[in-house]
Amino acid sequence: MSEKEPSILDYDTVTLLDEENALLIIDQTKLPGKIVLKKLKTAEEMWNSIYLLEVRGAPAIGVTAALGIYLLTKQVKVPQTDTEENYRVNFAALETEFEKQKEYLDSSRPTAVNLSWALKRMDKALLSMKDRNDLLITDVKDRLRQEAESIRSEDIEVCRKIGEYGLGLLKKGDGLLTHCNAGKLATIEYGTATAPMYLGHERGYGFHIFCDETRPLLQGSRLTAFELASAGMDVTVECDNMSASLMRTGRVQAVFVGCDRVASNGDTANKIGTSLLALAAKRYNVPFYVCAPTSTIDMSLKSGAEIPIEQRKPEEVTEMWYKERMAPENVKAYNPAFDVTDNDLITGIITEYGIAKEPFSESLRRIFDLKKKHQDSNVNNK
Repeated sequence: MSEKEPSILDYDTVTLLDEENALLIIDQTKLPGKIVLKKLKTAEEMWNSIYLLEVRGAPAIGVTAALGIYLLTKQVKVPQTDTEENYRVNFAALETEFEKQKEYLDSSRPTAVNLSWALKRMDKALLSMKDRNDLLITDVKDRLRQEAESIRSEDIEVCRKIGEYGLGLLKKGDGLLTHCNAGKLATIEYGTATAPMYLGHERGYGFHIFCDETRPLLQGSRLTAFELASAGMDVTVECDNMSASLMRTGRVQAVFVGCDRVASNGDTANKIGTSLLALAAKRYNVPFYVCAPTSTIDMSLKSGAEIPIEQRKPEEVTEMWYKERMAPENVKAYNPAFDVTDNDLITGIITEYGIAKEPFSESLRRIFDLKKKHQDSNVNNK
């Protein structure tokens, strides 16, 4: 009997190859045609991989940055206070190099707040050792690796909890619509918007999933449909401008999308086209849910107007995926990577600590209160 061909679900989105000083990622620009695994060793390779969407999705970007800056810091050459391999650290020199790499990686994708969140968390872990006079380089390496791996493992648990909350809103046989890719490929496991779908599939809910193809980079048809079909789900791809027509037929009972940033008032930034989906859902009375780990919620922003929106190359609209250019040479292209969905179009924001609803400024604050109590409880129990 021949061995079963590996599925996309058999590979981790991001893997640490510590002995090789490398990250192993799935190059998502090659999907669904072929599964290509790529090693990232330098800061430039990591930056390019995030910018070029070889690794993408806010949570996965955060994990990549955390593991990446651990590897980069591990290899930093700073003046030694000892000649031994496990030398005492010149902390000021190490911190300078760390900050340089942190700022560089953080510049790769401005909208996805998980990127800066993960890097700030790694920075905090480093600074927690600043006042130790006996600090050895192995202490730094061990602490940063521990923090990076915690970010990775927490992502899996966060997505599972989001899935449980989301599944509680659904019934067997529902039709679900999603946009872009907020699935396993955008996280480490389960995904955010797809987490209720994965858990429901495991429990025999028999969902029918509709995936917007998601122009111009086709993450819905290339990635979401690919991974959900690989899991054995019932999946249909549609062009983005068909969503309203589909909802009008009554075949969609709920919309689930991910996000890259949430403001304190509940406005959310997600892949371009999401706001149109929300408008159509409002018109046809279809619940519209945003699945957001608390790491994606930026309580420092008053509204979505303050969320920076990445502008990408016009060639993604005019040339990518075509054998020949599909717009006149003298025509410009408008290509924002994200749009903002206003909070009045959102039924609920599903987090790992529960579901926030209007008024979002109050419910999101309660979510963070629950998170703090949980964190304080964990500290006290250690």
